[in-house]
Amino acid sequence: MNTIIPPTIDIHLSGSDLRGAMEQDVRSGLTAAPKRLPPVYFYDDRGSRLFDEITRLPEYYPTRSERSILDAHAKDIARRSDADTLVELGAGTCDKSRVLLDAMLSTGRLERFVPLDVSDTTLWEAATALSEEYPGLAVSAVVGDFHRHLDLLPTGGRRLFAFLGGTIGNLDPGQRRTFLIELGGVMAADDCLLLGTDLVKDRSRLVRAYDDRAGVTAEFNRNVLHVLNRELGANFDPERFGHVARWNEEDQRIEMWLRSAGDQHIRVADLDLELHFGSGEEMLTEISTKFSPDALAAELGECGFEVEWMWPSDGDEFLMTLARPVA
Repeated sequence: MNTIIPPTIDIHLSGSDLRGAMEQDVRSGLTAAPKRLPPVYFYDDRGSRLFDEITRLPEYYPTRSERSILDAHAKDIARRSDADTLVELGAGTCDKSRVLLDAMLSTGRLERFVPLDVSDTTLWEAATALSEEYPGLAVSAVVGDFHRHLDLLPTGGRRLFAFLGGTIGNLDPGQRRTFLIELGGVMAADDCLLLGTDLVKDRSRLVRAYDDRAGVTAEFNRNVLHVLNRELGANFDPERFGHVARWNEEDQRIEMWLRSAGDQHIRVADLDLELHFGSGEEMLTEISTKFSPDALAAELGECGFEVEWMWPSDGDEFLMTLARPVA
């Protein structure tokens, strides 16, 4: 492959779509009991920088563990999937994509890359760079939401769908089931799913990963309040909310909360919404479910997938699973 193919981009999300979704999410979340906010709103430019810092903290193992699996087994993944097209859901900057693209290139099968993400700017920059780095690769970027736009992804070829970073753990059981069933519905019989999941382990190690000594995760958690202040005219004082990370044994997940330091009256001007936070009241901002291999295989099976292979990281901290839709 030696000819640079200009990338294409299909946009299924506009700025007004994203704004409308934020308004709906924030109104419904802040009027729920307990109050809650979706973790997607952590990630403005500042939040993305903070998360990048988190991934390099000694306490935060998931990113390193997942990358170690990709480095060690990407060629095996490429061989077993026998795919010519990589589809990455929530691709972001596409940094991890390169490991899989290199492995697929080594099999002689690589033809196309389809990254999907909600940020058109980030996605276009990544798509342009990858087109130049991989001459002959057709990059078909899609600006969309994996909850809503799976049926609009390009078809054809033999596709490997990658859903990495343990992101599926941020979905509650109902959301996971809906997502997996909808994904299976758009996959062909010879397509594969590559799924990255964090594993259940020592509880104190799990909590430390989400409550680091340097306080970076705490600042990342509070960043959602900065976002609401800027985007929706809210008047949160982020310093009056403490970061809480705890393990939920029943649901097998880490939960991140923001705890109010004292009684507070909050106004979200753009929503004409008045709120009261009692002293010690907590607001849920993120869940991160952890899995066992058997439980994950069972959940995938219930949603129409059959596990073909699993690759654990050293120390069984993280897991990469290759699955196919059941015909």
